[in-house]
Amino acid sequence: MASVTKAFTILTCVGGEGSNGLPFAEIVRRTGIPKASTHRLLKEMVAIGALTFDISTKCYRCGLLLARLGAGVTAAYDIRTMVRPYLEELQKVTGQVATLGILNGNEGVYLEKVESSDFGLRLHSEIGKAFPLHATAMGKILLAFVDGVVIQKKLTSYTDKTIIDHAMLRAECNRVRKQGFAIDNEEITRGLVCIAAPVFGVDGKCAGAISCTAPSYILEDDTADIIKATVIKQAARASL
Repeated sequence: MASVTKAFTILTCVGGEGSNGLPFAEIVRRTGIPKASTHRLLKEMVAIGALTFDISTKCYRCGLLLARLGAGVTAAYDIRTMVRPYLEELQKVTGQVATLGILNGNEGVYLEKVESSDFGLRLHSEIGKAFPLHATAMGKILLAFVDGVVIQKKLTSYTDKTIIDHAMLRAECNRVRKQGFAIDNEEITRGLVCIAAPVFGVDGKCAGAISCTAPSYILEDDTADIIKATVIKQAARASL
């Protein structure tokens, strides 16, 4: 059994006891993991906050780290359910592809998508797929509105319009923060533009971003302004 598997076996075992917790001997008995391995893993998990140890009862309990991780997962699923109706409305009004993205480490992840049957260009925005922060509209929103995001040292160029200079990217993020929306003008895929706006949670923090992707020729008329206004409106409606 791999160490990661052993660790999760222990976490599952301890977590099943709720606030009561379990003593060392009982954890060994229930999991069947050797004492030496159990002792080492328990020590490591207490050190990182995944478990706590009560000296008075000699029992291990689940720690706040698991609560934070669980809250993050729950929030991700909640936002997907919450935002879906507004994505559908965004797609209905614009006739274009509408997507929801969230932050995952130092990259974005497509969490939901409403496709357009009339959209002739294939989009590589499958649910669960990662996207770069510096070259996408939703990525710029996450960079601009989420605290503590670390920009990668080397910025990959996808087209000749991709921002690969850190100073220019910081300036772009400042502009996005002030205007409340972001635009990807053929910066990751030639022939496509994307407009995104932030979705805020109950704590007032940016929980994700929604966007609308369309052919680049929309910039030649007032279609882009209509899409921008609709994206901003639906993002505001989706925010708690």
